Amino acid sequence: MTLQTFFLYLAAVFVLTVTPGPSVLMCITNGIHHGVRRAFAGALGSVTAVCLIMVVSAAGLGAILAVSEKVFLILKWCGVAYLTYIGVRTFFSPQSTIEAGRDGDAGPTRKSRAGLFWQGFLVGGSNPKALLFFTAFFPQFINPHAAQLPQFLVLGATFVCFELFWLTFYAHFAARVAPWLRTPGRAKMFNRVSGATFIGAGALLATVKRG
Repeated sequence: MTLQTFFLYLAAVFVLTVTPGPSVLMCITNGIHHGVRRAFAGALGSVTAVCLIMVVSAAGLGAILAVSEKVFLILKWCGVAYLTYIGVRTFFSPQSTIEAGRDGDAGPTRKSRAGLFWQGFLVGGSNPKALLFFTAFFPQFINPHAAQLPQFLVLGATFVCFELFWLTFYAHFAARVAPWLRTPGRAKMFNRVSGATFIGAGALLATVKRG
């Protein structure tokens, strides 16, 4: 892998990770409701799922998913169901969840770090398209005539660093604007918009087709 190829990869990863998606929306929501430190647990869960997807792809299982309609559909509809579930819960969340969402608070509405981690893991791994993406994306930047494991580790670590940075950035930004959302009516509006966006992400995932 040449330096020029690596810079092209950096540019591609930057665009992919900075663009809002379900994981970014989850970190924004958690940053507002639970504070930065707890939102970071969700970000770690999402990145862990990404790492697992990369390992699965490297093991060749991505090719199985690419040719198996049944496996693809099972993963896709599990992802649709979970995103829709989060969307419905967020849509009907009371404003009190934002009132208690400050670092250091111990309100009963706050989720544990373990709960947020697994939420992030499920959101990060809910899209079967990610497995197909890593199967098709990584080989374009790996030199087949050189040792592949070091290249894979460099590309994977780079992606993880970018992903974790932007998820944390969005969570921190959201936590900063949380006081503004505590104004009566704004929290309810945010919950409605976030919930609808999650549901929309699930609906969009439902339209994804193998290939």
